[in-house]
Amino acid sequence: MLSKRIYAGWFVVHFSLITAVCFAGIFSLIAEGTTMLPSALQKYARKAELIGALVLGKEAAASSPVRQGIATYLHAAGIQAGYSFFAPNIPDYHKLTLELYYEDGRVEYESPHVIGRAAALHLDSLLSRLGDKRYEPLREVVVKMLALSVWRERPDVKKIRATFGAVSPPDISDFERGKSESFQPMFSYDFSLREEKR
Repeated sequence: MLSKRIYAGWFVVHFSLITAVCFAGIFSLIAEGTTMLPSALQKYARKAELIGALVLGKEAAASSPVRQGIATYLHAAGIQAGYSFFAPNIPDYHKLTLELYYEDGRVEYESPHVIGRAAALHLDSLLSRLGDKRYEPLREVVVKMLALSVWRERPDVKKIRATFGAVSPPDISDFERGKSESFQPMFSYDFSLREEKR
């Protein structure tokens, strides 16, 4: 009898957290105005989103055991993100563009490339993490390694400018008007490759 109560309690907690994550995601989209719902609902959605954040412990201090416990459980169960990731609300992503400067004055544009789907997923994951401020000390080193991997294929390049930024897909109304995605640069580095050639 006790085990049935434990299972029932776990069931209620688990599905309450799933519901809170999903509703927090939905209310966030409404509050940001990315749905077809009237803009008058945005302020109510923002309040509902805050309630969802309270239930999920996101308003507690980062060192709070309650917040850490809920976050750990959500990640372990795979329910931390909800379904707001999927279309039509496609999230921003990050892109690294390399400008290759040759001795004769030519300039080419290249992106780091990989072989295979798994490697492409790893590169996308790496680029999304580079946008996070916590990884700022590593950015230049990682970007330089990616630039050098392209330079190895083109040893006559004298300089590479690496520009990293966020790519934002157009919202529904902009897409209907024919607008494409936009690129917002976040940082750039210049690498002179003359020293590496010696």
